[in-house]
Amino acid sequence: MPTLRILTNTQVPAAERPNLLAHASRTVAELLGKPETYVMVILEDGRDLLFAGTSSPAAYLELKSLGLAELRTAHYSRVLCDLLVESLDIPADRIYIEFAAPPRHLFGWNGGTF
Repeated sequence: MPTLRILTNTQVPAAERPNLLAHASRTVAELLGKPETYVMVILEDGRDLLFAGTSSPAAYLELKSLGLAELRTAHYSRVLCDLLVESLDIPADRIYIEFAAPPRHLFGWNGGTF
């Protein structure tokens, strides 16, 4: 159930969206060592977002996964920031990331929970 939400004030051209989503999906699966068949990526671009008093390119990410390893969040942060620097030219110091590891019974899928 790994889920990556990317919220950014940059506009991603329609032709580039599928590649960004696919790259992010593969990255999350590899990063967490989970099958990509369970990974969901949500892209919300062109949003109103002000960071550090400016509307320069910035992003807010949420990475949720069952059993998210708290000791690895610094590594996850580096990899996800690199992804956005590479893909959207957003500087790493203009990216916030929220990590969450919900209890299995609080995450639903396929008519049940994990």
